[in-house]
Amino acid sequence: MSGARSGAGVVRAVAGGVQILVKAVPGASRNQIVGVLGERLKVKVSAPPEGGKANAAIEKLLAEAIGVAAREVSVVSGANGAEKAVMVDGVTVEGVRAALGLG
Repeated sequence: MSGARSGAGVVRAVAGGVQILVKAVPGASRNQIVGVLGERLKVKVSAPPEGGKANAAIEKLLAEAIGVAAREVSVVSGANGAEKAVMVDGVTVEGVRAALGLG
């Protein structure tokens, strides 16, 4: 992941798993986890920002990167905006940070 930095506040523990703060970029040329941008994880997806398609693509991309089933990942806030909070069930902050290369 190019551009990844520590981003201490990007991944945080919540009841049942972790929450990842995301800056979504829909309509990109390809799906990619870019890295930390401020206090958010920048995620580009090729899906358009309509009908929940970009949210579903973000959920799938993060699930694959973290190594969990897609059903364990869900956008819990910011569904209609670029700044989102994504919940990942049954994982630890340390595990997610390692999987995403956040140190």
